[in-house]
Amino acid sequence: MQDFKHIQAWQRAHALAIALHGIAREFNRAGHAHLRSQLTRAADSIATNIVEGCGSSSRKEFARYLDIAIKSASETEHHLFAARDLRLISPADSQRLVGEAVEIRKMIHGYRKRVLHTISLSL
Repeated sequence: MQDFKHIQAWQRAHALAIALHGIAREFNRAGHAHLRSQLTRAADSIATNIVEGCGSSSRKEFARYLDIAIKSASETEHHLFAARDLRLISPADSQRLVGEAVEIRKMIHGYRKRVLHTISLSL
């Protein structure tokens, strides 16, 4: 068991989710409540899966949760592209937010690799 608050990927994923909740508030007025829901849920899922993984009983299970967080980061990236293409967010905001989602995904991927490497060392 590990304290998720010390994991830099969680800190950044949490900050991204909070930022996206603020930005996506406007989506409802534009008639895109469904996209708002998908975007915020995907972003929330990144941090949430890191948290759930920290409570895992094994490193293998923790790695599985990190894998899900990686997938949620990819889903967030897709929804940001959709929001940009629908002109719900500016190209500059899209580029900044997509860049952050990609960086978070890379961080989680590296962390997952270390977790899996630790498993192989203990075998």
